[in-house]
Amino acid sequence: DISPTHTHRPSPSLPRDGKTFEQLRQECLQKKKLFEDPDFPACDSSLYYSQSVPINFEWKRPGELCENPEFIVGGADRTDICQGALGDCWLLAAIASLTLHKETLARVVPNDQGFDRSYAGIFHFQFWQHNRWLDVVVDDRLPAVRNRLVLLHSASNNEFWSALLEKAYAKLNGSYESLKGGSTLEAMEDFTGGVGETYETKSAPTDLFNIMKKAYDRGSMMGCSIDITSSAESEAQTASGLVKGHAYSITGLEEVNYRGKKVKLIRIRNPWGQVEWNGAWSDESREWNVIDSSEKKRILQNSMDDGEFWMEFEDFKANYDKIEICNLTPDSLTDETKRKWEVNMFEGNWIRGSTAGGCRNFIDTFWTNPQFKLTLLHADDNNDKCSVVIALMQKNRRALRKEGLDLQTIGFALYEAPADEDHLGKDFFRYNGSKARSKTYINVREISERFTLPPGNYLLVPTTFQPHDEADFIIRIFSEKAAGTMYDIYMFDESIQVDNSGQLEFQEFKVFWEKMKKWIMLFISYDTDRSGKMSSYELRIALKAAGMHLNTKLLQLLGLRFADENYDIDFDDYLTCIIRLENMFSEYQGTFLLLSMNV
Repeated sequence: DISPTHTHRPSPSLPRDGKTFEQLRQECLQKKKLFEDPDFPACDSSLYYSQSVPINFEWKRPGELCENPEFIVGGADRTDICQGALGDCWLLAAIASLTLHKETLARVVPNDQGFDRSYAGIFHFQFWQHNRWLDVVVDDRLPAVRNRLVLLHSASNNEFWSALLEKAYAKLNGSYESLKGGSTLEAMEDFTGGVGETYETKSAPTDLFNIMKKAYDRGSMMGCSIDITSSAESEAQTASGLVKGHAYSITGLEEVNYRGKKVKLIRIRNPWGQVEWNGAWSDESREWNVIDSSEKKRILQNSMDDGEFWMEFEDFKANYDKIEICNLTPDSLTDETKRKWEVNMFEGNWIRGSTAGGCRNFIDTFWTNPQFKLTLLHADDNNDKCSVVIALMQKNRRALRKEGLDLQTIGFALYEAPADEDHLGKDFFRYNGSKARSKTYINVREISERFTLPPGNYLLVPTTFQPHDEADFIIRIFSEKAAGTMYDIYMFDESIQVDNSGQLEFQEFKVFWEKMKKWIMLFISYDTDRSGKMSSYELRIALKAAGMHLNTKLLQLLGLRFADENYDIDFDDYLTCIIRLENMFSEYQGTFLLLSMNV
């Protein structure tokens, strides 16, 4: 079930009636009634959206499943995460990593709740979403069969924090089914607000172990997986006990003395809570009999068939394909430098017919994508270059699965920008290559890259791979020094002279007629096949030639209003559009229309 920062204290998101978790809990206690969540009800639609529920689930509260339920038993740890019938091992691997970082865990799983006197059937969890923290409230009715939890559960039958956390995350994404298949990195970022990096083991740096050890020591969260070549291989078990297309947590790294040399070891956990590696350095392997007994006891602890195991690092690289690391800051794992990072964020949209231009393969529409100006003013300390991390994230795609939508294939390119240009046109991209870009276009929620660039003015162009593919997105830009950023500032033309009398004087008519001739000639020049239509993607440049400089948001609305299903605008609609804009511009002479973000 694997699909091919800066953090701040949470600013709680309020439920639909505007009340906080504590207010809702107190209301329930006063009414002596257990909370029932109207936004995520105990019904089939909260479980599945694409099919009828395949099992006869019953929604049960913890007190109906055991005699003495507890929120957390003896501290939250990795053994509290056992996968159920849902294919969300990527989420469970992230939760297992979360338990290794107690401060982060305490933010995601607040400790102000439980089954004591304050119990009211209501719990809450906090997740990072699109650069802000949300407080997600749920009731404690959980799907069960024959009085046993069938989704995520703890090894202890009376412990419920992990099952309730899964429910809150399902609510955040629309349903339990929406959690099927994903990237461990996605959930790690939602638990931390951190910055993700991915390494391919077969092409990784030679010091990969040191990189991972540094990540572990800095509190980064890590996961790994084995690639599949077809869906038939998904969750297929190998002879060595490993599972393909399955998300694992990385929970430790060590070096031990073995027969006079240092051996690098890595500890991995299967969220199933069983099925382990059976090769060298596995739980019962003979290698452990050779090392010092105190060292063996320290590393192995109370080893059992719990899904967690050790491997030699070379065996790990040979068997696993991908490593995902979520860093709590954008500091590089390949050097010793620790920096103070500045963060800028943009939000935008790809809308077909106006700003969904696709990648540079589609040069005729590539230039219509959103464009963001980035000015790197100062080089890093002790360097003549600027360190920059760019992260492009699609918004809400998991929740949109029920509408038949999924992740778009995304990427970005960075160009050296002329200082005096606004939105750059087709010819600029035809004749200028990018200075940096994402390594590939891929259908993941977030793609991030680290660059070292000279100070200067740059233009960032985020795109989907194919034109006409729609999505909302955010971009986070991390830089050691403050960076100037700007998105879409455009001005109205001031050349129109009107007296607001409701009648056209002869001079006004002459001005209007000259403009009408210009508009007609512009339309003809963009109606290349003489079909009586022009591409909606060309609307920006046609309006600019007519003296109308619009921001991206307004162009997107015009595209939605006037373009047909083939992203074309006929002459009548073109003329209607341009005359309405002319009237609007006349009313607001010399004013600015801004959709900007200046930092």
